[in-house]
Amino acid sequence: MNKLYLWGGIFSVALVGATYAAIGMTKGGLNGDIVNILAVLGAIAIALITIWVVVKYVRQMQTDTATGELAEENWDGIGEYKNDLPIGWAVMFMALNIWGFWYFIVGYPVNAFSQIGQYNDEVAEKNAKFQAVYADIKGERLVEMGESVFIANCTVCHGINADGMDGKAANLNQRIEKKTVKYVINHGSNNHLLGMEMPMPDRNGLFNANTGALITDAEIDTVASYVANGFQGAGADIFAGTCAGCHGADGRGIAGVAPNLREFTPELIANVLAHSKKGAIGKMPAIDVLNKKQTEAVAAYIISLSK
Repeated sequence: MNKLYLWGGIFSVALVGATYAAIGMTKGGLNGDIVNILAVLGAIAIALITIWVVVKYVRQMQTDTATGELAEENWDGIGEYKNDLPIGWAVMFMALNIWGFWYFIVGYPVNAFSQIGQYNDEVAEKNAKFQAVYADIKGERLVEMGESVFIANCTVCHGINADGMDGKAANLNQRIEKKTVKYVINHGSNNHLLGMEMPMPDRNGLFNANTGALITDAEIDTVASYVANGFQGAGADIFAGTCAGCHGADGRGIAGVAPNLREFTPELIANVLAHSKKGAIGKMPAIDVLNKKQTEAVAAYIISLSK
């Protein structure tokens, strides 16, 4: 027997044996679960088909010669034969299609029970009850709820005091830091801060109307200090000439155009949580585990920190 066939057979037996042994070592084995059984059968089938195809066609490439009628088309003298589709490929293609239809319709239909689906349904049900029970919470009680949500979900990065733990994350005790302002001016922003695609251009698209030229490094440094210091000190003229057109003359933003730079707003915080945010110190991931009321509460808490 050809060595290629021999090693292919040995590898197939070893692979099936290893799969069976691995299943037997797990607690309960297949345990009669149709999903586990189908998964194992599929893995074995794919492995055996792969080995068979490799062995067959490697051997065929070693021994076969091209025959048949050449097609009229050729590319730089290289043409192809008018050969029919190999029977083996056609059979495998049809068999896999039949398997796929059977799997989705009978074997494990898409509308069948699943633990993930059950979990999602239960979470939705619990969130609906949560919303109903806490719908009317406002004011100080909402801030207290927000503190609990913040401690459970945000302190690992922002710290128990929301100070960002020495630059690990943003300091939420103030609206915005100088390095953040400089980063956004230099690199632009497209973080869905308005809940939609509304990118801010980078420095190559920012003109100072007072000078009629692109904003300079010195102007960026000055206006960043001005914004981070609560719109105090030097830089008011640069802000008016470069930033006020989108963020408003007072820096409190324009609806649908640019966010508020003076203070946090519930909408801004909700959008950051939903869409993530990239800034000077890295990228904050989206936080999608909070329901609507929890998001409202944590926003109220963060807003209370800077008052």
